[in-house]
Amino acid sequence: MVSTFYPPYNFGGDGMHIYRLSNELARRGHSVDVFYCEDSFVMLNGGEPTGAFPNHQNVNLHPLRSGFGMLSPLATQQTGIPLFKGKLKRALSEGDYDVIHYNNMSLIGIAALSYGSAIKLYTAHEHWLVCPMHVLWKPNREVCEKKSCTACQLSGKRPPQLWRYSGMMDRNLKHIDRFLSPSRFSIQKHRELGFDAPIQHLPYFLPKPVDSKLVPLPAGIGERPYFLFVGRLEYIKGVQNLVEPFRKNPGFDLLVAGDGVFRESLEAQAADCPNIKFLGRLDQDSLSCLYRGAKAVIVPSICYETFGIVIIEAFSHKTPVIVNDLGALPEVVHDSDGGIIYKTEKELISAMNMLAGDPEKRDKFGENGHRAYLKYWCEEPHLEMYMKLIESVAEEKERKRHYIAERQVARAC
Repeated sequence: MVSTFYPPYNFGGDGMHIYRLSNELARRGHSVDVFYCEDSFVMLNGGEPTGAFPNHQNVNLHPLRSGFGMLSPLATQQTGIPLFKGKLKRALSEGDYDVIHYNNMSLIGIAALSYGSAIKLYTAHEHWLVCPMHVLWKPNREVCEKKSCTACQLSGKRPPQLWRYSGMMDRNLKHIDRFLSPSRFSIQKHRELGFDAPIQHLPYFLPKPVDSKLVPLPAGIGERPYFLFVGRLEYIKGVQNLVEPFRKNPGFDLLVAGDGVFRESLEAQAADCPNIKFLGRLDQDSLSCLYRGAKAVIVPSICYETFGIVIIEAFSHKTPVIVNDLGALPEVVHDSDGGIIYKTEKELISAMNMLAGDPEKRDKFGENGHRAYLKYWCEEPHLEMYMKLIESVAEEKERKRHYIAERQVARAC
């Protein structure tokens, strides 16, 4: 596994997916080496991470940390080359790997795709291959409908990546045998923006929940009907658009589980709404209790999410969802019939009233979501699809080798 981020040196869902996949493979007897860039996380986070993420004994960590600190990821961002990361090239080129699975390569370097000769997979967890800002978001305004990459980078206070205009991206992408995307929506977005390499749908997964402890929640939490938001508190996650609906509906609580740079602004916006409660980051046992008791989980993102892992986390606890009609969120709901899609504030409030006022309908959506989770989005179906994918790529590469060998023999005769 190769990725810029890996827990605890990690910010979002991509690192957690790599963590889960690496450890599920390890539990099935595979040996997994994980290469990730500590320099990048420390630069962006402003310090070392907190928290611990235990790994299976078959998972071998290879952190990339140079003596150059933030200069290493900055140099890579500008050149596309893993400068000051010689350890990575040696390991991938000399290691006897069956599969090299690339993930978030933004600060590892696109040139690393050429290293080694194993079967090569690349999961596009976000839109970095077609968007230097990763998320197809016009800074602080709107989703990207028309590309203006240089202006976006300057507005986002990032130096333009001139290597993107040199053909370097295309040359290195040719080393990948199969690109993977967690949603059909994201595949379509890549296609619309000119990405023409083979790309296959392989959705995310979550391990089946273990029996969680009964954790006492803080006083006043969960005593009234409530809806739940779980995630990072950033503008693009859309929590600011939930304040007014809950101001108009004081009979429901909104519990916000998560933290981030936008929390202070959200708390100020909701200062006159006692039914909106910010809980900060919670451990998994506390989250499990909140999921099970919620009328629904609301996912109000205003950006192009590539999947929406919180949706299947809700489904794993038989909790329905209410999602904004944008990005991959509606796709997951359509595939499951596990919730309601809204376009307007009026539709959101209507969905809340329906699920709060009709326990049978709420439970039916929750059961639908849970069945879909077991069918598509837990570890067994995911690992089965993953291994079949690798087998198909191996067979395809073998056919190509035979074809090339036959052509060479024919030319020699």
